Amino acid sequence: MDGDKGKVCVTGGTGFLASSLIMRLLEHDYSVHTTIRPDPERKRDVSFLTSLPGASEKLQIFQADLSDPDSFDEAIKGCVGVFHVATPVDFENKEPEEVVTRRAIDGTLGILKACLNSKTVKRVVYTSSASAVVFNGSGVDIMDETFWTDVDYVKALKSFAGPYFISKALTEKRALEFSEEHGLDLVTIIPSFIHGPFICSKFPGSVHTSLAMVLGEQQQYGTLLNISMVHVDDVARAHIFLFEHPDAEGRYICSSETITIEDMSKFLSAKYPEFPIPTSESLKDIIGYRIPGISSKKLLNLGFKFTYGLDEMFDGAIQSCKEKGYL
Repeated sequence: MDGDKGKVCVTGGTGFLASSLIMRLLEHDYSVHTTIRPDPERKRDVSFLTSLPGASEKLQIFQADLSDPDSFDEAIKGCVGVFHVATPVDFENKEPEEVVTRRAIDGTLGILKACLNSKTVKRVVYTSSASAVVFNGSGVDIMDETFWTDVDYVKALKSFAGPYFISKALTEKRALEFSEEHGLDLVTIIPSFIHGPFICSKFPGSVHTSLAMVLGEQQQYGTLLNISMVHVDDVARAHIFLFEHPDAEGRYICSSETITIEDMSKFLSAKYPEFPIPTSESLKDIIGYRIPGISSKKLLNLGFKFTYGLDEMFDGAIQSCKEKGYL
């Protein structure tokens, strides 16, 4: 049975954002095709997707892999929209940066070609990342969609996440170029650290980092010097908003809060006295990269409204961690 609004495809369905997006799309009366990485023995637990309200009638799961771009054809067939959320993430640096980037670009281009060939896809929403914007050494405190991460600058940073930053920037650029060349309606969304409750089975990396002071993981504090965050449900809703809005075009930053590590320490210790949050005084010597803030003005000017603040992000994340045994 088709939803009233037709079929859409979400890639990378078992991920943090994609699973929340699928939940919202089902609520919005879409039928959803989603892709997960091949699982020949069917050992992967996808019950958090199949048990979503409406999933039994309106959710179909397909197996596809970015390493095999043609594998997405079947999932995209007959869809009116595609949300390309899947991305290769390798923070253990098991593969060279060029390999990670090549897979991300080739997989994305394969998906965009399948969208063109389908003759039914009206718009593609590609999920980029603030890491495709902020690493450029420009010295600007707050950046908008005109800024791009610089590959050479990232390489000089020697960050463990450098290959991810580079792959997100180069893939988004190539996706925009391809859509321009072929007349494909593509919008990119650029979330900051996505935070809040999670239904997926894995502990999302962005939530893990955002909760570093709650979890006492000092090795992550250097990432929190000046962190921009957004609630997962706001990002999911922004994807649907940009898919449906007739005037949406180009890049859209999606971030609602920016907070320094000192202010986060004060916020968390006041709100969650049960956790041994480090004092702001003890954090003065933390070394790390102070990430510039980013502006969501373009998205807000289009009419989008953020619903959640820091309270809901941390409450939701901590509640999910407790339910899943991470706290």
